[in-house]
Amino acid sequence: QVQLVESGGGFVQAGGSLRLSCVASGRTFSTYGMGWFRQAPGKEREFVAAFSWSAGNTYYADSVKGRFTISGDNAKMYLQMNSLKPEDTAVYYCATSVAYYSGNLKSASEYDVWGQGTQVTVSS
Repeated sequence: QVQLVESGGGFVQAGGSLRLSCVASGRTFSTYGMGWFRQAPGKEREFVAAFSWSAGNTYYADSVKGRFTISGDNAKMYLQMNSLKPEDTAVYYCATSVAYYSGNLKSASEYDVWGQGTQVTVSS
């Protein structure tokens, strides 16, 4: 099985920056798309950012637009997070989609493989 491992999470003050990485281990494969999601305590997992290989488009949640940047290739993904806010505190997950399902990369159901998550904590 292909595995995804996130790193780069940690503690940061509001206004600071973090760069999350997601590395594929085991068998590598071409992906339809890749994405980042996050989940805060007591809340459902929510979409953060995604990249579509077919269209070459990037997508961002309104809450992070202008502050976060997604990038990467078939083997590694990044999420650059700037101007962090306390409300960004969550466990962040990377994910890849190997095929077309619904075509909506903002939906968690579009993805096949998920990382274990990395904690991001932003203090005021």
